[in-house]
Amino acid sequence: MSLLGFGIARGSRTGLRPAWEEQPTRAGLATKGAVLTLVCLAVLFPVWVVIVTSLSSVRTITEAGGLVVIPRSITFLHYQELLSGGQVTRATLVSLGVTVVGTLFSMTVSVLCAYGLSRPGSVLHRPILLVLVATMFFGAGLIPTYLVVQGLGLTDSYLSLILPSAVSVFNILVLRAFFMGTAQELIDSARVDGAGDLRILWQIVMPLSRAVIAVITLFYAVGYWSAWFNASIYISDPDMLPLQNVMQQLVIKQQKPTGLAQAINTGHLSPLAIQMAVMVLALVPVAFLSPFVQKHFKEGMLTGAVKG
Repeated sequence: MSLLGFGIARGSRTGLRPAWEEQPTRAGLATKGAVLTLVCLAVLFPVWVVIVTSLSSVRTITEAGGLVVIPRSITFLHYQELLSGGQVTRATLVSLGVTVVGTLFSMTVSVLCAYGLSRPGSVLHRPILLVLVATMFFGAGLIPTYLVVQGLGLTDSYLSLILPSAVSVFNILVLRAFFMGTAQELIDSARVDGAGDLRILWQIVMPLSRAVIAVITLFYAVGYWSAWFNASIYISDPDMLPLQNVMQQLVIKQQKPTGLAQAINTGHLSPLAIQMAVMVLALVPVAFLSPFVQKHFKEGMLTGAVKG
């Protein structure tokens, strides 16, 4: 065994650093810890302020002069009013429906396309792959895309929130690279047993690719949940707007949500707390799903990006 291999093996067995890496000093460890702590605080502090402000009463927000940092009186009144019906509740349901349906559709198309392109003997897989890659660098632009959507009659339709951005070529390439790493012996054995391509994909390839599928699913879901641009172009009916567009109207344009204007004008609700509560509602699904998929990020993205 070479000295390099011995150093790696010894380091992996003993848990120590390889011989060519210097041991960190106490000052270095303290500096790294301080920097990481500051970064975490810089990320978590705005989230803390948004959550605390959304849970504060009108009196607490008035005394603080705006955003609340230290909680004094906690109330869920603003969330109860937002979720009791009206524009925000309807927009939340629209976002949930578009996210669920859009993610299922996008994953179905992406997985089928990636599996077909990962098989060397598939018909025209090389030209199709080149065409897909070309779309990553050359786009038709906003006006032609709008004319296509309008020509298909998709304006003021929920399909306009799904179809124009249903497939990501990057996600297809990552899935394809991961599918190409599936052992060919398993696929040949399944074919000998009489399995077709769909059965091989469903029972062999996808179970072995759970990590990358989980990551790509999260990417699509977050993309649909956070999207607002398509709705701002293709949707003119305010009752069909998703949550992100309603949040834009409340936070940026300072509009009052339908059904809560009277409560805000009378001082029963705080407009700032309403804005912060809507932001929290938009953040909750992503914050809830991310920890469950976090363990798959390294295996799914790094392995899928390197293979093939």
